[in-house]
Amino acid sequence: MRTFFISQDLWDLVEHGYAEIESSKGADKTADQKELHKKDAKALLVLQQAVQDNIFPRIANATKSNEAWTILKQEYQGNDRVRTVRLQTLQKEFENLYMKNAEGMQEYFSRIAIIINQMRSLGDDISEKKVVEKVLRSLPPKFDHIVAAIEESKDLSNYSFNELMGSLLAHEQRLNRSIEKSAESAFESRVENSKSKGDQKYAGRGRGRGGFRGRGRGRSYGRERSDTNYRQDDNEKSNQSQGYKSKQCHFCKKYGQIEWM
Repeated sequence: MRTFFISQDLWDLVEHGYAEIESSKGADKTADQKELHKKDAKALLVLQQAVQDNIFPRIANATKSNEAWTILKQEYQGNDRVRTVRLQTLQKEFENLYMKNAEGMQEYFSRIAIIINQMRSLGDDISEKKVVEKVLRSLPPKFDHIVAAIEESKDLSNYSFNELMGSLLAHEQRLNRSIEKSAESAFESRVENSKSKGDQKYAGRGRGRGGFRGRGRGRSYGRERSDTNYRQDDNEKSNQSQGYKSKQCHFCKKYGQIEWM
């Protein structure tokens, strides 16, 4: 709101108000008075439109923009004693501020900016140097080398919070890329290990099938013996047809119940 009023050349009226000019001092003064009334009404209209419906009744009876602004300022900032207590609370929160391990740099800077803006709105003219030094002290160990580089290469008295934010954000991006590359390498290594274990497993199965084929050859040997017996029976059949039947029956009784292993 302050920025808007400055852009519209209304901030002096909102912050300090204006004095009523007596109409007896001439027509020119009356014209100036009308112009002040018009500009002040414009500022008051902006304030009335900017507040929420539940806040509007508090400034509904204000006839000047300075009056409405004072009501809102007192409502949100309180009196001097309340502002002092709130400022002390924010200062303590600022001193105890540290970046969390799982927190991103952008999120951390947002938290810092909110506290700093609240402190400045309550009248604390906190310097950029104090903010920069606090940020450098509050970073986790993974930023130690970049903190040391900044402290050695930069003049912190002329180093702004925005410059620090840009440097730390760029460093965080490099760290994230390194972590991603490490994760990809670990994943590829795990895949290679899985493949090698799978090859060894299949190789072991191949040896097992070899043993099974060995047992299969044993069964084939049993069938060869049976074929030999049949050939012997065929020879006997050519010599003794009746004997062949008895031999066949005898053979069936003897070999018909063979259990192949």
